Amino acid sequence: MPKAIKRRVAGSPIEGLSPLMSRLYANRGVTHASEVDYSLKHMLSPDGLRGIDTAAELLADAIQNQRHIMIVGDFDADGATSCALLVQGFRDLRAGPVSYLVPNRFDYGYGLTPEIVDVANLQSPDLIVTVDNGISSIDGVAHATSLGIKTIITDHHLPGHQLPDAAAIVNPNQPHCEFQSKNLAGVGVSFYLLSAVRKQLRQSNWFAEQAEPNLAQYLDLVALGTIADVVPMDYNNRILVNEGLRRMRAGRIRPGLAALLRISGTRIETVASMDLGFGVAPRLNAAGRLEDISLGIDCLLAQDDNKAGDLATQLDQLNLERRDIEKEMKQQALASLGSLEKFTTPNALMGVCLHEAEWHQGVVGIVASRIKDKIHRPVIAFASSGPNELKGSARSIKGLHIRDALDAIASQNPGLIEKFGGHAMAAGLTLAEDKFDTFAKAFDLEARRWLQEEDLAPVILSDGPIGEDFTVELARELAQSSPWGQGFPDPMFDDEFEILDQRIVGGSHLKLKLAKVENGQVIDAIAFNQGQLLESRYQTLAYRTDVNEFRGMITVQLIVEPK
Repeated sequence: MPKAIKRRVAGSPIEGLSPLMSRLYANRGVTHASEVDYSLKHMLSPDGLRGIDTAAELLADAIQNQRHIMIVGDFDADGATSCALLVQGFRDLRAGPVSYLVPNRFDYGYGLTPEIVDVANLQSPDLIVTVDNGISSIDGVAHATSLGIKTIITDHHLPGHQLPDAAAIVNPNQPHCEFQSKNLAGVGVSFYLLSAVRKQLRQSNWFAEQAEPNLAQYLDLVALGTIADVVPMDYNNRILVNEGLRRMRAGRIRPGLAALLRISGTRIETVASMDLGFGVAPRLNAAGRLEDISLGIDCLLAQDDNKAGDLATQLDQLNLERRDIEKEMKQQALASLGSLEKFTTPNALMGVCLHEAEWHQGVVGIVASRIKDKIHRPVIAFASSGPNELKGSARSIKGLHIRDALDAIASQNPGLIEKFGGHAMAAGLTLAEDKFDTFAKAFDLEARRWLQEEDLAPVILSDGPIGEDFTVELARELAQSSPWGQGFPDPMFDDEFEILDQRIVGGSHLKLKLAKVENGQVIDAIAFNQGQLLESRYQTLAYRTDVNEFRGMITVQLIVEPK
């Protein structure tokens, strides 16, 4: 669908910043230069997190008494970073046995289920700590309790109507939690918990005869997991991510993350948010999508460069396999939709459900995201996960809170959805295969309740003309000046260009040589997944700046938004 370029409404100029940076920050709601001061001293205190004191006391006691702590994680990058952070963090606090377990999505599904508790029980843990999951694990927590295992839930997903009866729950989105930021990723919750545990141990004089770890060393993991999970980049998250990126650029980075950056073609000295989101996160996620996220966790926990490099290479290969699977599934999805022009008519579906019997359940989330971008409406892609069972992954657009929409469908249609959970823009669910058609109709009806026709028109929000010459220095300043992300998007500009040359490369990308009409500056550009040549010689194009390194040459190029 064609995208309209809409310029952001500029706020008031911000004193103390350059005209360009003042405009960019003002366009994102910043009103004072202090709001882009990302010093750690401005980070929110953990005291506002409900349940964190109880959790810290339980963990400090377990550490002091050398009890077995088991981390139960999730199978995405946020879950992997959360798990690695607590495993390494507890070990650095001189805990006793610390192990981890991540449910294989194909065998056990998501979260702390009774079945995964039985697997955990084989290792006789004294305490289970969930990361990036658990807020909906009612039965799993009850089963752990029946086996004499205490459970601490750390999560950030939205809770249901009932909470698990855990020994402690740390989740900024649980009822009555007064923590000012509700946007922490799972790894952010884990970092705050580790901070509270260290404080508790400090008060118990645990560090009288051993070194007290500096928690800033884990912020590279916090930055990666926060960006990978695409949570809103509020001020507190920007502080955490900024410090993590700053430490990476200074070389204070764990071997596994350094290896993943190198294999993705990123220079560690100039790493930015986009490098983590598009270079590292997909390689970590590929392990959880195709095999076992433990490979990614082991990479993040690796202590030497050789082991880290070997594991990063394996993750890279899995990501290549994931791309091939995704490409085929996307082609099948588009074929099943037929002509995309029908989505411009008044009677078109507003909520779209897709399913093919042979689809890979680890890749349906990416396919849902790709199709959502094509037709600009909420999409759920389903894969078969067992006899008469489908697992779906949902991606939404602005205007429809997908987790709340699924909750409404479940309430109005008892028994239709077996289980679900998620965020505003992404969610997962399970339902019986013979109920797919019924659910698809219910989803479309619910989407119509949330969305208006104007919500379905794709819009590119631009910061206007860049107003400066394109240089490598400017591109790097824009990339590194702030941790950009969801809700605080990286700078997007629009200008009028003359197309000097264009060709399709890699089968689906449009390579361009442009001349800026304003001053004639010639610049290279690429539009990923454009797939066809632009018709007119002069075009108003929306773009981001980027630094391209090829055969030792460092140049600036534009990343053009597809038309």
